[in-house]
Amino acid sequence: MGEPAGGTSAMLGDIVIPNNVEIYDRRNCVLSRPTCEQKMLDLAVERRQSLRARYYYGMIFLFMNLGAWFVRDYGQKLMPILQYVRSCGMEGLACTQTMGVLRVSLGCFIFFFLMFLISFNTRKLNEARNIWHSRWWALKSLLLIVSMATPLLIPSSFIHFYGEFARVGAGIFLVLQLISVIQFIAWWNNHWMPDGGTKQSCSLGLLLSTLSYIASLCGIAILAKMYSAGQSLNIFFITWTIILLIVMMVMSLHSKVNTGLLSSGIMGSYIVFLCWSAIRSEPAIQKSNVHQQANHHDWSTIFSFVIAICAIVMATFSTGIDSESFQFRKDDIREEDDVPYKYEFFHLVFSLGAMYFAMLFISWNLENTTTKWVIDVGWASTWVKIINEWLGATIYMWTLISPAVRRAKVMDEESAEVNNNHTGHSTSSPSRSSDMSEFRS
Repeated sequence: MGEPAGGTSAMLGDIVIPNNVEIYDRRNCVLSRPTCEQKMLDLAVERRQSLRARYYYGMIFLFMNLGAWFVRDYGQKLMPILQYVRSCGMEGLACTQTMGVLRVSLGCFIFFFLMFLISFNTRKLNEARNIWHSRWWALKSLLLIVSMATPLLIPSSFIHFYGEFARVGAGIFLVLQLISVIQFIAWWNNHWMPDGGTKQSCSLGLLLSTLSYIASLCGIAILAKMYSAGQSLNIFFITWTIILLIVMMVMSLHSKVNTGLLSSGIMGSYIVFLCWSAIRSEPAIQKSNVHQQANHHDWSTIFSFVIAICAIVMATFSTGIDSESFQFRKDDIREEDDVPYKYEFFHLVFSLGAMYFAMLFISWNLENTTTKWVIDVGWASTWVKIINEWLGATIYMWTLISPAVRRAKVMDEESAEVNNNHTGHSTSSPSRSSDMSEFRS
């Protein structure tokens, strides 16, 4: 590509910018080429810092989970130290086990909720609050230490109240997670089964649909074989899951919906997984859960526990960065200096995730203590997961029928407007005829 006549040019990405050309930024100020170049480089650095900060916050959240586990299972080793803290009570019992988990959770919640308040409505990379979110880790480390130390000074009665409040926050977190998963399934369906897509993409979508339904059927068969013998409640859970699978498949193939089998297949696999997770959360006394032994912790139990903690962190992280699924307007134009994700939503999800991991570690029960190396086991956990499954299926089915409902409503309004116009013309015709007759006479 030749140079423009009368001057040299420079490359900025894939764009050639002549030296004698001035560039206008979005604030209507005139920038020369070097100034614009430097500004874009600065924005790129800030964007990388912002994206990198997500993983630092994820690591902080992981350490909080590990801290809650250590306080719950091995907090008695800290009793000689905790007994000097007044709010921990005699021998430090009010800062270990269930109460210890809630205190760690409260500290994590305080930190991320303060970050939510500070970063609220941050929209541009050149704002000071963006620098606070992405950098200044020494100050944020001090804030984290203060946040984690504060619950140690709070009386046990307030910690118990926080536990009740954390149940609500954890439930909100589960709803947000469901919406994020359903939005991802919709994106996946649009990617592999596009309207007017190529034959290859449709073939891959059909293959994924088939694999999803095979996985769902195999999961149902395994559940029925392993957990249904003599367990009427488990039979009810499995049967209802089968009904939900059939209803979702029929709705997705309905002529007024017609979204194909891919999204319903993936969602079917997800609710089968939730049903399996709910049944496995039943207490160890159930005969169907012979794999759970209160006094036996082999490597498989430890491995399952570690995977569960990683799953908590990944679920919180993936939901936190998925702010687009919760936007009412999808047509907002992104500019070069916009933040890459919504900071306030990210920190809000992590603050709710702090409540969520507390409920998992204490099995949603504020009174009883849990067994070592066990997470999210108990009847409360079972019913929370089953309700989560039913709610997820309900939200998914509503996303299937809501476009058809909106289209029908719009068509009804348009037909009513046409009828009103037609009625208006009909009533005005006689008056016009009478006026003409009077004029002629």
